[in-house]
Formats: sequence, C-alpha cells, structure tokens
Amino acid sequence: MTNSASLDTATRRLARLAPAACIAACLLPSCAFAQSAFTWQQIKEKFASSNPALLAAQADIEESRAAETTAFLRPNPEVSLTMDGFQVTPGQGVWRPLSGIVQTPGISYLHERRHKRELRLEGAKISTDIASSQYLDQQRGLLFNLRNAFIQTLQAKAVLQNARENLDYWDRELDVDRTRFKAGDMALTDLNRMELQRVQFESDLETATVNLRTAKIQLLTLLNDRTPIEKFDVAGPYDFQDQLLSMERLRSLALESRPDLKAAAQLVDLAESTHRLAIANGSTDPTFSLWYSHNPSFSNPYASETMGGSISIPLRIFDRNQGEKARTEIDIRRNQRLRDAAQAQVYGDVDSAYVTVAGALNMLRPYKNKYMPLALDVRDRIAFAYKNGGASLLDYLDAEKSYRDTKQAYLNLIGAYLTAAAQMNMAVGKEVL
Repeated sequence: MTNSASLDTATRRLARLAPAACIAACLLPSCAFAQSAFTWQQIKEKFASSNPALLAAQADIEESRAAETTAFLRPNPEVSLTMDGFQVTPGQGVWRPLSGIVQTPGISYLHERRHKRELRLEGAKISTDIASSQYLDQQRGLLFNLRNAFIQTLQAKAVLQNARENLDYWDRELDVDRTRFKAGDMALTDLNRMELQRVQFESDLETATVNLRTAKIQLLTLLNDRTPIEKFDVAGPYDFQDQLLSMERLRSLALESRPDLKAAAQLVDLAESTHRLAIANGSTDPTFSLWYSHNPSFSNPYASETMGGSISIPLRIFDRNQGEKARTEIDIRRNQRLRDAAQAQVYGDVDSAYVTVAGALNMLRPYKNKYMPLALDVRDRIAFAYKNGGASLLDYLDAEKSYRDTKQAYLNLIGAYLTAAAQMNMAVGKEVL
C-alpha cells in the first residue's frame, strides 16, 4: 500500500510538471538554434572591425603618422669639454698632472638652411596620405571579395529555396498520382517513373544545401568569425535593378573616387617634394659653436674668464648632392607615367564592368518578362492536360524539366548580375549599384 501511494504521488507530480516541461522543450530549440541574419551594411561594418588584413593596414597609417614627428625634428646640439694644461714634470720628483688643467666646456649646433625640416615634414605628410589611399584601395579589393561571398550566399539561399519549392510541388503531384493509382486511373509504370523523377529534386536540394554551407564558410572566413554555420545567416534582396548610369558618368565617378588613382597622384606629389628636398640638401648648413674658458686670453692677460665662438661652413665643392637631384627628377617623370597608366586602368575597369552589367541586364529582362512566365504557364497547362488525359507523361516530365532549368538559369543570371554589379562598384571605387 505504501509503495502504491508513493507511486501515485510521483505520478501526480510528473503530471503537474509535464506542461512546463513541454513549454521548455518547445522554447529551447528556438533559442539554441536562433540565428541572426546580417544585412550587407552590417556585414561591411563587421568586416571593417574584424578583418586582420584591414587592421594591419590601419597600423601602417599610424606608423606613417609617427614618422611625421621624426621628420620634423631639429638636429640635436652637441656639448663638448676640452681639458688642457696637463702637467708632466717627471724629472722634478713631483707628479701632479691634474693640478693646472684648464677646462673649456662648449656647445655647438647645426643650423639647417633652405627649409629642410619643412620639406621633410611635407614629404612625411604626403607619405601618410599615400598610406591612407593604399589602405582604402586594399579595402576596395577586400570588399569586392566580401561582396562576392555575400552574393554567393544569397544565391545559394535562393537556389535552396527553389529546390525546396520544386520538391514540395513534386510531392504534391505524387500524392495526387498515388491517389489516381489506387483508384485505377494510372498505370504502375507511370507512377514509378514519377517516383524516380523525385531523385532529381532530392539531388538538387542536397547540392543547394552543400553550396549554401560552403558560401557561409567563405563569408565567415573573411569576417574572421567563428560563429557556427547553423547560427549564421545573411539577408538581402536577390534581384536586379533595371537601371544603369551612363558610361561617361561612371568614368567621372571613378576618377573622383578610385583610391589607387589618388595614390598614384600623391606619389607624383611625393616625388616633387623629394626633389625639392634633394635641392635643399645640396646647400650648405653652418655649425655654430660657443665655449667658455677659465683662462687668461692672449690679448688680455688680466681677463681670466673668457668666452669664444666659431662658425664652421663646409665647402660644397665636390659634393652638391648632384646624384640625388638627378635621381629625384627622373623619379618625378616615372611617377607621372605611372599615374597616367593608373588612369588608363580606371577607364578599362569601368568599361569592362559596364559591358558585363549591360550584358547581364540584356539577358535578365526577357527572362523576367517572358521566359519565366512562359515556362510556368507551359508547366501548369501540361500538368492539367496530363491529369485529364490530354498529354503524355513524357510531355509532362519535359515541361517540368524545362521549368526547372529556366528557373535555375534565371537565378544564376541574377547572381551573375550581382557579381558584375560588385565588379562595377570596385571599378568605380564606391557603391553605385
């Protein structure tokens, strides 16, 4: 009796706890597998704060800015101490070498002429600007890779969704066909062929799942993120814009925005500044000296406290920095040619991206306005006719395959357009699509 009463009590407790346990079981999966879908803007912000290559490039800018301090430093003064008058009288039996020495402290300073410090600072500041432009150019290239990975993830999601819809559609058709078979309205061979066709849809679904996981891995690698794939997702419109700026407008924007072109122009400025510094370094820099001595001077034996000064001017007879002057002048012309080559590259990049985007749009317009609605209409009509005995099974399978191929081609064309748009943004140096 006691064991039976204890069992009944435990059963009642479990019954009271069962609803709470069910609620917790329902809530735990949603919390454990909840995933945050990042937009493109959020992905860019996360990338800028976590990518190791970009963080290392930012350190280059800070190093260049620290070099500006070094470039503007003045020469250090020099302090000297002269000791004269050592007593050397070994023959007299007295040895006091330090008794009569005269100490003469002095200080000297090299004075730089022709604005050498200012020219060094100017070159250092231009170098910092170049480092900033090179950082932006590196960011431009990495953002292109990031956007490609983002597009591949969106494309894989769209293909996966399409594969699921196709499989669901085919399962509904199979349910209808099984009912027809049971009613004697369909042959077993035709039903088996429909069942076998399901393998293709299952294969499409599995391939799309693997491609989505691979795209997410690539995107997480660029973000330097260790989030599990199941908890990471992206969101954004997977579609195309039927608008495109003119090529001349895109060229103009590229000339204003491309950081590599700006860096090429800044390299010309740096070469000109370096040439001006080389000319200044060919000038003479005097050294001023001043000293004090506790010793009578020759001109006035009663003056025991004396001061003196001097100025030292090197004679630039042979070395007038001729080599650096010639080298830096040649370097100006070289960087000017490189700037022209960079500008030509900008035109080439924009023109190539423009042709690619325009070609993708030319293919997408008929697909969206004609081929996709037509493929869907053909499939639905053939399916209706097949169910009513007006079309063969082969016609129905062909119509279904045609629709699936057309939809897959359409999704791939959107992915190609978005990739071309990313190439256009990279060519222009800013987001225009």
